[in-house]
Amino acid sequence: MTTTPADEDEVEASRAPLIEHLTELRSRLIKALVAFVIMFFICFAGAKYIYNVLVWPYVFAVGSPERAHLVYTHGLEYLFTQIQVAAFGAGFLAFPVIAAQIYKFVAPGLYKNERRAFLPYLVATPVLFAIGAACVYFIAMPTLMRFSVGMQQLATANEPAIEFLPKVSEYLSLIMTLIFAFGICFQLPVVLTLLARAGIIDSQFLKSRRRYAIVIVFVLAAVLTPPDVISQFSLAVPTLLLYEASIFSVRMVEKRRAEAEAARAAEG
Repeated sequence: MTTTPADEDEVEASRAPLIEHLTELRSRLIKALVAFVIMFFICFAGAKYIYNVLVWPYVFAVGSPERAHLVYTHGLEYLFTQIQVAAFGAGFLAFPVIAAQIYKFVAPGLYKNERRAFLPYLVATPVLFAIGAACVYFIAMPTLMRFSVGMQQLATANEPAIEFLPKVSEYLSLIMTLIFAFGICFQLPVVLTLLARAGIIDSQFLKSRRRYAIVIVFVLAAVLTPPDVISQFSLAVPTLLLYEASIFSVRMVEKRRAEAEAARAAEG
């Protein structure tokens, strides 16, 4: 089969936009990576201070910094922990730049009304993630630490002492796991509202599936959190409240859609 000059021109015309998109994508990825690297080095310089802030729930549980003891059991463990802290902090601080680059890459392919609809969700995502992280920092983690400290055993004539001495790496892993688990689950209103805007679900569907949602939420809480009841309930209860908030949000979407359809019908 032979190709004509017209076919070759069509191939070249389709190739050019693809190359432009790939070039644009590379540019956005480089800017996001540069922002992450810069924030990583800044956070690494202050990793000890950041870690001390993350340890506050443990300090609150035991009553004072003097009573909060953490240990590390091999020479480089604390260094690796500081590297993890730096990466963790860099992800948070660089997120606005990363999100802006994603939006700038996607926005040219959207209509004006779609950009206006997409932007609130882009803003709501980090806000809800931050709220989830705050729940971990101020509620879930102090409760879990207080419970863990309360399980210690004093030495007696018949029983040995059992002391709670968390490792620096394991403490960081625990609080990071909880923050990411809460942050992800707190995106529920955003996800469900977007599905409602796409016409995939409605408020009546969410109401009728409430019982199944409760089961799924507790299963996810058991998977995403450490294997203790306190962490699981600390995640499951706020998530269920967010599910109810999602029903209200979806209902608002339906109301605005009905008003827009009524306005178009009146104009027609």
